[in-house]
Amino acid sequence: MTSTDKEIKILAIETSCDETSAAVVVNGRDVRSNIISTQIPLHTLYGGVVPEIASRKHTERINQVIRQALDEAKMTLSDMDAIAVTYGPGLVGALLVGVSEAKGIAYAANLPLIGVHHIEGHISANYIENKDLEPPFLCLVVSGGHTHLVRVLDYGKYEILGRTVDDAAGEAFDKVARTIGLGYPGGPKIEKKATLGNPDAIDLPRAKVGGSEYDFSFSGLKSAVLNYINKAGMKGETVDPADLAASFQKAVVDVLTDHAEHAIDSFGVSEFAIAGGVASNGALRASMEEMCDRKGVKFYRPSPILCTDNAAMIGAAAYYEYIAGRRDGWDLNAVPALALGER
Repeated sequence: MTSTDKEIKILAIETSCDETSAAVVVNGRDVRSNIISTQIPLHTLYGGVVPEIASRKHTERINQVIRQALDEAKMTLSDMDAIAVTYGPGLVGALLVGVSEAKGIAYAANLPLIGVHHIEGHISANYIENKDLEPPFLCLVVSGGHTHLVRVLDYGKYEILGRTVDDAAGEAFDKVARTIGLGYPGGPKIEKKATLGNPDAIDLPRAKVGGSEYDFSFSGLKSAVLNYINKAGMKGETVDPADLAASFQKAVVDVLTDHAEHAIDSFGVSEFAIAGGVASNGALRASMEEMCDRKGVKFYRPSPILCTDNAAMIGAAAYYEYIAGRRDGWDLNAVPALALGER
């Protein structure tokens, strides 16, 4: 794939879950603005994301967020070369808000429309701060809805080595946080509590998926935490939330690191990246960095703000779709269960 000497300016939109985001990205790696309006305080009241509320809030916020993104970039729609939008996977109602908005803007401004896969966006977040990173490389995507171990063969070309067969890593964090009374969102709360605990205090399982060396399973770990709490209650013993949080976090990090190391050995890669919301977890980042240092592999990770759902990563992915000649029609629709690599 060849790039272009011309500055390609893309207005990108992301509304797959509970962040309303718009960004202006130039040539895939130069972020001129990245506005993120989060709904976390609202959904915290309910202990998790309520899809109907998320969709309504996206509708209320999206025009303002787009205006802010253009204003911060000191550009207008007439400066744009394309409009990009996440069209899957995600919550169908939330996705539809972004897709409808992007189609409307693209039609009114007579601009090309590019639909972007949400996980491809997370992977592409690594391009923004790591100008030297180019495929091929290995990437672990860990978020609230996804856990994928992916070979990035080229821009827009992926091979999924493994994925979760049940709960995603971030989903497990949320459920365990709720179980031990920490609340939502679970990832940051468990990470904070874990700093006060002993990660070796409680022996929790590290699940292997039979017949699939790269797949993940976290539901058994979640059940083990619940069983530990129940048994302690029956015995009249006190559960230390900090020790439990630290032990749970270490179990997740150990599995993710073990699978990544196995894939690095098997495919002989020299570059490894992480992405997604859970990739902002300090324990995971430290474990991956130590493993990569030990193996002489270059390690990449986005800043925490680029690990969360954001439109800059969608603009980064869209640039490579744009220069490859991909355009979407007015029939572009939300695809809530879109598979990586699917068109």
